Amino acid sequence: MRLKDWSKGLLAFGLFSLLLTGCGNAGETQESETAVDKKVTVNIFQSKIEFQKQFEQAFTEFNKIHPEIELKLQSTGGTSDYATTLKSMVSSGTEPTIFNIAGPNDLETWGDRLTDLSEMKAADLAMEGTLDGVTIDGKVLGIPYNIEGNGTIYNKEIFEKAGVDPDSIQTLDDLEEAAKTIDSKKDELGIEAAMAFGAKDAWIIQHTLSAFLAPEFDNNLLTAYEAKEVNFKYGDQLKHYLDILNKYSVQPINSVDFSQQVEQLFSLGKVAMIQQGNWAYTAISAIDQEFADEKIGMLPLPVDGVAEGSISVGVPNYWAVNSKASDEEIKAAKTFLDWYYTSDEGKEMILSDFNYIPAYEGYDVDKIADPVSQDVYKYFSEGKATSWVFSGFPNGWNDTTAAAEIQRYLGGESDWKSVIEKSEKAWKEERAE
Repeated sequence: MRLKDWSKGLLAFGLFSLLLTGCGNAGETQESETAVDKKVTVNIFQSKIEFQKQFEQAFTEFNKIHPEIELKLQSTGGTSDYATTLKSMVSSGTEPTIFNIAGPNDLETWGDRLTDLSEMKAADLAMEGTLDGVTIDGKVLGIPYNIEGNGTIYNKEIFEKAGVDPDSIQTLDDLEEAAKTIDSKKDELGIEAAMAFGAKDAWIIQHTLSAFLAPEFDNNLLTAYEAKEVNFKYGDQLKHYLDILNKYSVQPINSVDFSQQVEQLFSLGKVAMIQQGNWAYTAISAIDQEFADEKIGMLPLPVDGVAEGSISVGVPNYWAVNSKASDEEIKAAKTFLDWYYTSDEGKEMILSDFNYIPAYEGYDVDKIADPVSQDVYKYFSEGKATSWVFSGFPNGWNDTTAAAEIQRYLGGESDWKSVIEKSEKAWKEERAE
């Protein structure tokens, strides 16, 4: 399958101007026009395992209106490989009706199993730019999950005790100075280290790479997807950032995964900073609700000289409907997804229970619930954001080469020149195939 007739890629700076003005129909209940004529089961496989409970609550509310549709959920995430599991499900004949895709590469992988969702109300209300990565020849093959932001989540209490002003952090030098100050007082502060970086998880490194590669690709997912080579134009800044992480993070850095980084270290007050996104709020609040609501915020993930004072933003996933499912299952899947994103009940849950930053018009953005998402929204609305481009990376490039080489560098097993050379070579070879 060739991708063509795409509009320009996701532009972070324009998204929230629409979000600010898109609340005029916030109270209206939208119902899908697709009718389900008999009892039907919809199997859903999704990659946000941290929202398992919230989805189950949403299903209960949905079934009050549509008792004829049974929703069954399977979630995977964290260290699990969603794509591999999905492929195994398909090959074993147990494929889901609704599943997640990440963008252009997945359109090629799952093209023969993607239903055209162009007529859905959710697709009609999706904010400008959020459908670009899943549209081919005018057909919308997925609808956006939400909008997320990745930056430096910090502990306000530790910063205050250490005498570090979070507003002063705009550049990598500023971030390094803050980490140095906190590290010098770690015994006094009762912490293990200034930072914790989950280098064990390749997906976390992928977010790091995306932040520093986005400017090279003009913050355009499609430009990254179509690029025959990568040149690490801002590789010096990336190295500087990784060196900061390695010097001031809990060690051994390559043994730290998401769970240890977020739940065991940051949520328990053992480190002051982590590179993570607003999705981490759910895990943090599960450990300490008061801490999550009152003592954390988002600092920049800056790229010096081009994106100072900024975070990295994008659509993390899209919902796809399996075209191999029965007509009744496809109708039921569309009915649920339209309810989830466009009904009054669904909108309330999106904001209050899932704590999403919505990717759709018609929401009261003043109800964005958690403080990290509020900070992400603030960065967006002020134009201080770069776009996610990682779903435009060559298939497997991050996991098999780039992230693996960065792990070797962080572990002292490779030099920086080797990281760059091997990553550039792998990108070019993959794109040549």
